[in-house]
Amino acid sequence: MLKLYGGAFSRASIIKWYLEELEIPYEFVMLDMKAGEHLQPEYLAINPVGKVPAIVDGDFKLWESGAILLYLAEKYGKTAFSLEERAIFSQWVLFANSTLATGIFIEANREKEMPRLLTPLNEIFGQQPFVLGDEFTVADVAVGSMLGYIPIMLKLDLSSYPAVLNYIKQVSERPAFQKSIGAGRG
Repeated sequence: MLKLYGGAFSRASIIKWYLEELEIPYEFVMLDMKAGEHLQPEYLAINPVGKVPAIVDGDFKLWESGAILLYLAEKYGKTAFSLEERAIFSQWVLFANSTLATGIFIEANREKEMPRLLTPLNEIFGQQPFVLGDEFTVADVAVGSMLGYIPIMLKLDLSSYPAVLNYIKQVSERPAFQKSIGAGRG
């Protein structure tokens, strides 16, 4: 069985969300970060950097939330993807984990970056329900998790972005989101 390693309030909840969406059985291994469990030799053999999340799928070990999302989409997704589709998924996952996350969660960037990032997202969600159209994909887990954390952690005023607000509401009501990020744990 696939093992997911995470800590309280970590990006492991994003991976949990996608595993729940894919209906993949997994074991969640909660590491006590305050006690330094992520820096013990057993875990460093999985992730030498000592960060979470990480997965062990059989003999395969992988860390970095974006890489894990893309791996899960490729291995466990319902359809085969072309090179171009995989590239688009990668684009959105990398955007969410780097550009969107730093634009929202680093306070010094927020004033300048939020309008630049949320205006085009608002336009996209004004035209279609999900990042890539009518179908929920790994791109929505990546982007939706970052946006979904805003009302949970930051309480920012997003009234200038009604389609983004609607999108956040839509994804946060998904049962898999409620079992993971919405549950407020690791």
